[in-house]
Amino acid sequence: MGRIKGFGGGVEVGNFGIRISDCGLNQAKSAIRNPKLKIADLVKEFYICDSPHSKITTPSKHTMPDTTNHSAITPHWWKEAAIYQIYPRSFKDSNGDGIGDLNGITGQLDYIKNLGIDVIWLSPIFKSPNADNGYDISDYRAIMDEFGTMADFEQLLAGVKQRGMRLILDLVANHSSDEHAWFVESRKSKDNPYRDYYIWRPAKDGQAPNNWLSYFSGSAWQLDPATGEYYLHLFAVKQPDLNWDNPRLRHEIYDIMRFWLDKGINGFRMDVIPFISKDPAFPDYPAGFDGDFGKVYASGPRLHDYIQEMHREVLSKYDAMTVGEAAGVSLEQTPLLVDERRKELNMIFQFDLVGLDRAGAFWKYSPFELPQLKAIFARYEKSLDYHCWPTVFLSNHDNPRPVSRFGNDVPAFREPSAKMLATLLLTMKGTPFIYQGDELGMTNYPFTDIKEFDDIQVRNAWQEEVVQNNGDPADFMYHMLHTTRDHSRTCMQWDDGDNAGFSTAEKPGLW
Repeated sequence: MGRIKGFGGGVEVGNFGIRISDCGLNQAKSAIRNPKLKIADLVKEFYICDSPHSKITTPSKHTMPDTTNHSAITPHWWKEAAIYQIYPRSFKDSNGDGIGDLNGITGQLDYIKNLGIDVIWLSPIFKSPNADNGYDISDYRAIMDEFGTMADFEQLLAGVKQRGMRLILDLVANHSSDEHAWFVESRKSKDNPYRDYYIWRPAKDGQAPNNWLSYFSGSAWQLDPATGEYYLHLFAVKQPDLNWDNPRLRHEIYDIMRFWLDKGINGFRMDVIPFISKDPAFPDYPAGFDGDFGKVYASGPRLHDYIQEMHREVLSKYDAMTVGEAAGVSLEQTPLLVDERRKELNMIFQFDLVGLDRAGAFWKYSPFELPQLKAIFARYEKSLDYHCWPTVFLSNHDNPRPVSRFGNDVPAFREPSAKMLATLLLTMKGTPFIYQGDELGMTNYPFTDIKEFDDIQVRNAWQEEVVQNNGDPADFMYHMLHTTRDHSRTCMQWDDGDNAGFSTAEKPGLW
């Protein structure tokens, strides 16, 4: 299999490590018209630094409150970093089994360093049955078999540090796998010592405890025959939610964090972290519920108590960075999580951009206009003061490719789109996050059949919408071609050879 049509390319995005603030975008637009110009060259032409040592200052149209006092911004290494996310399963296969692995990443560290990257973020590498591609963890202190061994991880970490970079891991602490030893014990009996590590409730009028729905279709409650009670799973049935109201559980999580920080990692990206606190009464959705699960699931009463405790118990003891995935958290609520005086998280991924082209259900596509995109970034600039540090991102493992989503991926415009989007990413105030392959201008994959999808979210939605409710298959595919997470999870494009250089396997796992 050679290079798949529409993938890969020769866009050289250059040094992502250069920090830019308040740039003259008219210069950028003019420079981009030169097809031979690298982003690194473009950046250097109008490099303006937030540093007090900068000799050039150009006011921005959208400055944050009080940012005229630059000395008030507390310096931290993660504010001056460019972060590169790796989805290990599809990055680089080193042993020919068709699955990316840790040694494959180690073999490409020079490539990553040469991009100008300061920090690598790894999506989950822990032991997992892979109901949700690693976001269902069965052992937080062991490496997934397909990815390698702990020795392989330690070699990777050493290689990262030798090149002057840092490494952060994905912390999935809202839920575990149902194959985790905690849950295996928890479901045995109502009086098991691990019962309260998870959220169990009796039936209500012979039905589920409330009307909450899973992000992966169907009820968020699963009846367990062993004890006749329901457990909560905001995601897959095999991803039971952990009970953060139990202090024993919280301290288990803190011990896991220390385990990895003591190994030398530099922080965590925290998966759906606003969901860890739940209203113990578990009321139904409020009247007039608009279908936005996140606003309900992120409104637990003790969220900030728990994150502040996490900071006191663990994070304050290390020079570590944190960034939280913050579905359901509005821009107005953002300072409650990231204002440095509150001692919670350093940054979050806010979801306004993620939801820009969605209507109702997560998988339904709704076209957007450019002013809507501009308005999101403008609001970020104006709304967060110098105590709150923003992230800047256009994609990740849960979203389509930005060239296809925000640009134009036809051959004539793919490369200019990739350069334009890279320039946007690097000229906004905040820490930029680059997802693997976006530096190449990788595009969405041309799926033609539901069998080609790997994502449990897609498969469950197909079963519910098309199979059970007789929905239109063509309409479902139309929406998924715009919104599926699988677009970002196809194999990294390394060269023009078989399997684009990702693997020597006859048929790699993700295409």
